[in-house]
Amino acid sequence: MGQGTPGGLNRGLPGDRKADGSDKKEKKFEPAAPPARVGRKQRKQKGPEAAARLPTVTPLTKCKLRLLKLERVKDYLLMEEEFVTNQERLKPQEEKAEEDRSKVDDLRGSPMSVGNLEELIDENHAIVSSSVGPEYYVGILSFVDKDQLEPGCAILMHNKVLSVVGLLQDEVDPMVSVMKVEKAPLESYADIGGLDAQIQEIKEAVELPLTHPELYEDIGIKPPKGVILYGEPGTGKTLLAKAVANSTSATFLRVVGSELIQKYLGDGPKLVRELFRVADDLSPSIVFIDEIDAIGTKRYDAHSGGEREIQRTMLELLNQLDGFDSRGDVKVILATNRIESLDPALLRPGRIDRKIEFPLPDIKTRRRIFQIHTSRMTLADDVNLEEFVMTKDEFSGADIKAICTEAGLLALRERRMKVTHVDFKKAKEKVMFKKKEGVPEGLYM
Repeated sequence: MGQGTPGGLNRGLPGDRKADGSDKKEKKFEPAAPPARVGRKQRKQKGPEAAARLPTVTPLTKCKLRLLKLERVKDYLLMEEEFVTNQERLKPQEEKAEEDRSKVDDLRGSPMSVGNLEELIDENHAIVSSSVGPEYYVGILSFVDKDQLEPGCAILMHNKVLSVVGLLQDEVDPMVSVMKVEKAPLESYADIGGLDAQIQEIKEAVELPLTHPELYEDIGIKPPKGVILYGEPGTGKTLLAKAVANSTSATFLRVVGSELIQKYLGDGPKLVRELFRVADDLSPSIVFIDEIDAIGTKRYDAHSGGEREIQRTMLELLNQLDGFDSRGDVKVILATNRIESLDPALLRPGRIDRKIEFPLPDIKTRRRIFQIHTSRMTLADDVNLEEFVMTKDEFSGADIKAICTEAGLLALRERRMKVTHVDFKKAKEKVMFKKKEGVPEGLYM
């Protein structure tokens, strides 16, 4: 029998290791947890006292968030209560104000008519006029701002008793507003072929007095009030006016003479007065009136109301050019191709101090105009512009531009990217035929 422990079992001794080599640490001693409470165990209370006692509640995160939310709801309800209280308090005052406004509106009525204030009699009475009737002696209601009332202003009148119930703030005629050139034209002095003398004269008469008025004061003369550009059609009168508008920083107002002819009696002279008043307010300014022969023809014994109205419009223009009031920094440019039909009073010195003639271009000017209009065109090698420059036909600047445009259209018609000499010859024949002969016979039969 082998030696060993009884039963043949190998029991490990303290400190011995198992055969597989794994260690197991001995468990440390831990004292028992203290009791939850000390003392005698309390019995549960019974009866009403137990029901009235609140349990101990420990607030958690959700409870705090709910508390904050309820506080915000309370603040909102307080604000709503204050708003409702204020509304109830202010409602009688608003109703009273609305009632007062309705009484004022009933007193004022609907301002159906627009008139002019002719003369102020005193603080509460004035003489007014409308375009459809005579003058009236009327009252001025108390709520009208009397500090802004002045003779000649536009007012609103009661539809029945014609009392002054309001003042039109915007006194500028809409037709005058659209006459103002907001965007400067693209044409400049470089786009004008020749006309060096005419450019120099218009600069001395229009641009220089606005930019350097001290030069005229030093020499002791008054600058010209206005100039008139006259000559055959197509010689560059309107083009020169566009160049002036492009080069100057002054306000530029352009109007055609036919726009000053209005339907109703007195509207034409009123529009002329309004035009020069706006020009004076926006000074330094330049007023350009094209086709002045529409209203500036010679006066004669007119038999119709329309002709007399046109003459009254011209008389108002004469008064504005050289009347009792000084024009200041307002220069006038007129343009026409029939200067012989204009009234002598319009052309006299003092109103129009300079008359600038635009003749048909000479050989040097023709060459320059052809160079300007063909500078961006793609020309073939056989193009000889000197043939058209030296021709005996009378070309204006507009005719030369029409020839260059027509030659380009002929090249486009044949799907060519270059303009040939033949195109220019055909274009010249076509333009000169339409200019001299007019429309062929039988075209509209």
